[in-house]
Amino acid sequence: MGKIGFNNAEYIRLQSENIRKRISMFGGKLYLEFGGKLFDDFHAARVLPGFEPDSKVKLLMEMKDEAEIVIVINADAIEKNKRRGDLGITYDLDTLRLIDAFRGVGLYVGSVVITQYTGQHLAKAFEKRLTALGVKVYRHYSIEDYPSNISLIVSDDGFGKNEYIETERQLVVITAPGPGSGKMATCLSQLYHEHKRGIKAGYAKFETFPIWNIPLKHPVNLAYEAATADLNDVNMIDPFHLEAYGETAVNYNRDIETFPVLSAMLKKILGESPYKSPTDMGVNMAGYAISDDNAVCDAAKQEIIRRYYNALCTLRQGMGSQSEVAKIELLMNQLNISVDDRPVVKAALQKSELTGAPATAIQMNDGKIITGKTSSLLGSSSSMLLNVLKELAGIPDEIQLLSPKIIEPIQKMKTGVLGNHNPRLHIDEVLIALSICAATDDYAKKALEQVPKLKGLEAHSSVILARIDEQTFKKLGINMTLEPKYQTKKLYHN
Repeated sequence: MGKIGFNNAEYIRLQSENIRKRISMFGGKLYLEFGGKLFDDFHAARVLPGFEPDSKVKLLMEMKDEAEIVIVINADAIEKNKRRGDLGITYDLDTLRLIDAFRGVGLYVGSVVITQYTGQHLAKAFEKRLTALGVKVYRHYSIEDYPSNISLIVSDDGFGKNEYIETERQLVVITAPGPGSGKMATCLSQLYHEHKRGIKAGYAKFETFPIWNIPLKHPVNLAYEAATADLNDVNMIDPFHLEAYGETAVNYNRDIETFPVLSAMLKKILGESPYKSPTDMGVNMAGYAISDDNAVCDAAKQEIIRRYYNALCTLRQGMGSQSEVAKIELLMNQLNISVDDRPVVKAALQKSELTGAPATAIQMNDGKIITGKTSSLLGSSSSMLLNVLKELAGIPDEIQLLSPKIIEPIQKMKTGVLGNHNPRLHIDEVLIALSICAATDDYAKKALEQVPKLKGLEAHSSVILARIDEQTFKKLGINMTLEPKYQTKKLYHN
């Protein structure tokens, strides 16, 4: 892992303190729209070294007696079987996963809201499934000319037609499986209903990126643009904040564009808007928790290069766009960085050229680079993994952690019984074989003990990897990038 540049404990303290201030500001109840991932926020962990991926959940756990979760899902996303790119599961299944995850850490899930509901067949089926599982479900409907027709939206024929979500606690966290689910509209609809019932309530956004109180072109903020290149998000100076306070603040285009409409809605619901700028709406204390700016700058630059490789591979797989690649290239030019600033790239390509086969390289915390080559028994990533574990454990290079006698029966099982075409062991298979050997072999045991030390290391492969290897690298916490080319010319790769 690189140098720590972020104080996670201070961040949680400041963020919790400011959420409680917002609750008090609105008279005791707050609808808090949560942007980004609540669980496993690895982007934040990569660009803010020291940020823990589950920081947001830890924060909510500190407030669990005050908070409840409402999960919002768009009916059209259910109907179209929309999937999360990182997990590969549909939004409806991810909703179930999120409910289990929240309950698993002791957080109360109050209900699920299906937005943009028009009686879609799969949405009705999902509603029935949730109800059978004992989960409260509410319907929110499409509103004509949303968000421009404010007089219709903020009326009994607009928000008033939505079902009122029965909530029990003073902090209501509105989250979703992904973007475009209708989180903000759900918050505003609830404010309308609460106001009609004489209940004081307010709205705020839990934000992480862009960080409003660091420079517009700071690498951390540019890394956010790289991460959202497919959405074409652009960081901007918040003109409303500058006009109201004479203070420069960074926000992004969608929030700035929608602020006048949002402000008008809040004014119509509450009598006056509590916010003078979109930056005002956000509860975002991340900038105050940066402890080493150089460390976060270096980490963010590496993240942009990683995003560049990801965009190249997605394009190669026929699922991305050239415009996404071009945008990240522009960000790299702004920071004067290139793939040459990622040492493992050159090492992997040189090893591949030398051997005439795919190769993988990984960089240790001390800067040393370990490589792995393709053999008849192991793929290059599996070979690299064993080599780096030996290096971490101080095991001589000539020692075989897995002998051919161990590998060959596994290969026979893969090809002869399970019908796999590739006999070489994947990373997960290598780790399982190593675990078995560790019961009787001290070298294998010592190597296996080093696995936790792989977290945060940087690696690169000269070819696109099999999905199982990519997933295993993620589980190990290794930041892997891939050259945008396949080992073979087949059309189907898995």
